[in-house]
Amino acid sequence: MLEIQIVSYVTNELKMIQQVLSPGSVEHLKSPMEGLGVDDDDDDDDDEMERKKSSREAFLKLTQNFLRNMKQAELADLLQSKTYGGAHQHRFKLHLKRRFQRVFEGIAKAGSPALLNQIYTELYITEGGTGEVNDEHEVRRIERAYHSKPHRPETTIRQEDIFKVPPGRDQPIGTVMTKGVAGIGKTVLTQKFTLDWAEGKAHQNIDFIFPFTFRELNTVKEKKFSLMDLVHHFFTETKGICSFEHFQVLFIFDGLDESRLPLDFHKTKILTDPQKSTSVDVLLTNLIRGNLLPSARLWITTRPAAANQIPPWCVGMVTEVRGFTDPQKEEYFRKRFRDEEQARRIVSHMKTSRSLHIMCHIPVFCWITATVFEDIVKNRKCRGLPKTLTEMYIHFLVVQTKVKKVKYDGGAETDPHWTPESRKMIESLGKLAFDQLQKGNLIFYESDLTECDINIRAASVYSGVFTQIFREERGLYQDKVFCFVHLSVQEFLAALHVRLTFINTGVNLMDHKGVKVPDLNVLYQSALEEALQSPNGHLDLFVRFLLGLSLQSNQSLLEGLLERTAEDSQNYQQTVQCIKKYAENNRSLDKMLCLFHCLNEMRHSSVVEEIQHHLTSGNLRTPHLSPTDWSDLVSIILSSESNFDVFDLKCYGDSEEVLLMLLPVVSLSITALLEGCDLSGRTCEALRSILSSPSCSIRELDLSNNSLGDSGMKLLLAGVESLNGKLEILRLSFCSLSEESCECLSALLGCRSCGLRTLDLSNNNLQDSGVELLCVGLESPCCSLEALRLGLCCLSGGSCQALCSVLTSPSSRLTALDLSNNDLNDSGVTLLCEGLQSPCCKLESLGLSGCLITEEGCASLASALRSNPSHLMELDLSYNHPGETGVKLLSDGPMWRAKTLRVEPSGVRWLTPGLRKYSCELTVDPSTMSRNLRLSEDNRKVTHVQQDPYAENEESSLLLCSNGLTGRCYWEVEWTGELNMFVCCRGSEGKGDTISDHWGLGCSEYANHTIRMAGKTGLISFSNNPFSNKVAAYLDCPAGTLSFFDACTLGHIKTFWIKFTEPVYVGFEFFCINDFPPSSIKTSVPLC
Repeated sequence: MLEIQIVSYVTNELKMIQQVLSPGSVEHLKSPMEGLGVDDDDDDDDDEMERKKSSREAFLKLTQNFLRNMKQAELADLLQSKTYGGAHQHRFKLHLKRRFQRVFEGIAKAGSPALLNQIYTELYITEGGTGEVNDEHEVRRIERAYHSKPHRPETTIRQEDIFKVPPGRDQPIGTVMTKGVAGIGKTVLTQKFTLDWAEGKAHQNIDFIFPFTFRELNTVKEKKFSLMDLVHHFFTETKGICSFEHFQVLFIFDGLDESRLPLDFHKTKILTDPQKSTSVDVLLTNLIRGNLLPSARLWITTRPAAANQIPPWCVGMVTEVRGFTDPQKEEYFRKRFRDEEQARRIVSHMKTSRSLHIMCHIPVFCWITATVFEDIVKNRKCRGLPKTLTEMYIHFLVVQTKVKKVKYDGGAETDPHWTPESRKMIESLGKLAFDQLQKGNLIFYESDLTECDINIRAASVYSGVFTQIFREERGLYQDKVFCFVHLSVQEFLAALHVRLTFINTGVNLMDHKGVKVPDLNVLYQSALEEALQSPNGHLDLFVRFLLGLSLQSNQSLLEGLLERTAEDSQNYQQTVQCIKKYAENNRSLDKMLCLFHCLNEMRHSSVVEEIQHHLTSGNLRTPHLSPTDWSDLVSIILSSESNFDVFDLKCYGDSEEVLLMLLPVVSLSITALLEGCDLSGRTCEALRSILSSPSCSIRELDLSNNSLGDSGMKLLLAGVESLNGKLEILRLSFCSLSEESCECLSALLGCRSCGLRTLDLSNNNLQDSGVELLCVGLESPCCSLEALRLGLCCLSGGSCQALCSVLTSPSSRLTALDLSNNDLNDSGVTLLCEGLQSPCCKLESLGLSGCLITEEGCASLASALRSNPSHLMELDLSYNHPGETGVKLLSDGPMWRAKTLRVEPSGVRWLTPGLRKYSCELTVDPSTMSRNLRLSEDNRKVTHVQQDPYAENEESSLLLCSNGLTGRCYWEVEWTGELNMFVCCRGSEGKGDTISDHWGLGCSEYANHTIRMAGKTGLISFSNNPFSNKVAAYLDCPAGTLSFFDACTLGHIKTFWIKFTEPVYVGFEFFCINDFPPSSIKTSVPLC
């Protein structure tokens, strides 16, 4: 019986040992205390339990002795590690759980710690990037990243998948580098990762996680350790383990940017023995290289500026913590504020203040915002919530000072919170912030604090201000290390210190000589100059805070600490002009951005106008701006708190590339004016995405005078059911549309979600078939359209039958219809009148200008209006031939309500089909004819000739016409060679004069066809072949348009929209091109 029990016991134990020692096994053999029904912490000293424990220990020792006698020392060591590894792991997990389950949010040791699992909000983490250096200001990176779109699709990563092998990759990831700006959540991310492992929730394929910080490692940089000694030094729970070669180990090194270790990956000697002692920097260098414990995984976190300390070949994957997405911000505030109404209110305010919305991508800034909001709600302050960064940081400083006064000094809420003691502490912190900012230090030591008269013991008691603004962390057995809770807090206090010093002593700290200056403008100028000279923008936020503190509204918030100065109100405009002058004289985009931000922080209304000025004047050359540059500009525009009701693309630059970069601004506008900016289908697709968004505010969209074509319209209206229904006015004049587009528009009008009220389709080749398709949607009960413009759409009387059906529909809401410049004839008007006389017709305005209407058509109109006199108030019959009888029939109808009846100009000449009815005579001004120009006998042709092929000839020759044009005018020109045809205003003509204010077309047989407007030149792009050598021009002064067409096909080339306030004159400029035939023009009418 005894033998059987002994054999059974030995057999079971050997099976477990064999399983643990098998190759590839990651299992641990239970410790002598495990598996016996007790935990390691169990104090039960029951004799039976002790005997079982002793038996297992004896058997394990016996097994190890046998293995060593069999010359299997390696297996014996492995058995020892794995036998006791489980127990050590268990105790170690308990230690890490206690260490990380509670954290101080944003601070180190103030207030009550919160449970990490309760407050943790998922972060937005992406894969990609390199270890290259990026030393730009981190706030600028946040502002830029918020609006920039990635050049390629981004791969997002959950924190539990950091070391998961991505698809398409065979090799496991050994080293991960995670980048992110200060306060973005890198440290909390590593803590959450570690806590999940310690609690057994995730990462259980890892045996041990060792979370180091470089701050701790800095404290032992002068000592020597082996790798095992270093681990045992910081994690004493693992001292029973003598080797990690048989374990899956993860080393976390948090805060590479704070490292003071001389990591040298080129000269450091190779080390492979984990038991050999050396300096900490040599250990880390070899660990990262993979020489030391190559099976270990490494996770390094850093701010972007320090990423280049690790060579790219040492990093298996780079990730970036991007902070909070918009939904994650809202989740954070919902967790922070249990009161749903408070959470809703702060989220709403954050969204309305765009600069704060951008900054809240940083978790620590969310904490600052929440701290300020709590105080405002608690004290029911009537003052509005902060909108600028300066306001927010002033509130934060005041809140922490009040906390110190009430919570730690026993004061009352109504007591003044600025006492001599609190003022002295803030002044000392400000000096520390400024001095260390000048040195580029973000981590400080006790000696740094002592230099600024900060008493360490007093500061530690002063937790209301000191530890919430300031963090102290103690390395094991060594001095404390300090830093501000965020770089932006340090910069704010530094700016406050500079201002306080000037107010108290008159000393300009921005002048390195420390001289006294007469007024604040000199201080601001010095600060601006130093910030502009910084190669990486490290003083950008500092100078923004300094100028923000110049506002009296901000000074009033710091009353008792900061004395108000009358000079600021007097010199405010002088400071603004100084900033604008620096911007005018600077061609560096980064420096301009800094200056624009300064204007924003000063709450000046001209920021957007300044950006527009620099874009349109060429100071900011749009072709040279990268997507990242545009993201910077957009962030400033959006944070300016300007009124974006009307967005006019021409104020920024009339090109498609500019528009695509400014889409975030467009989406905030109520009216988007995109007329005449050479837009294409790319724009249509982008706009459809905006219009489909619930957050889009656009009510009016003007896309006129862009060659969008039917393909572009299909992209714009694809998936009409997804449009948000807010769009009410859509202008598509001169957009190269045909009947294909009418089918898409008809579907839109018949869609229940469509809220369109006005649709302008004038100057498109829709033809009758297109209008018939459009009318299907117009007759839909869902259609809400009230105004429709179809002028110059190549319509005939046939389209009137479909329109009549719309007018007689009970569901029709149409009140305005423009059919001008279509050859409807009397027959078409008669058909239309059948609809006008219907009781269902609600038409109030009808445009029939230039529609070939005679007395017969007028009679039909008069009869219809007598039948339904209650609605029509405006009737335009100009440029027709109604005759006296027709005018009398319409004028004598007392029953209809017409307030406006236009019949002039009128006459038989207006019965010519098409635009040729507006043909005009052009009279040459002889004083402008160059000696190189020749006029033919019939006065129809002008030729540019060379007088003497060997003489020096003029580069160009000018010819102007003397008769001023008004009203509607049309002319055709057949041309050869190279010349410009244009119209200009009086005062520009004169022999030899250079035309500056002109609008026209450049024509060349030798180069691309170009357009010229107000002295600017740009290339026209065509979907088809370039236009022919016969060009038609149509000038409509009352409408303010000058249009060019291919005279052979009437294909639209270009339209200029101009407010004509005086008669204009036609002109031609001929160019002499050597070795080419002479330039010439031949007009459709004689040149008198």
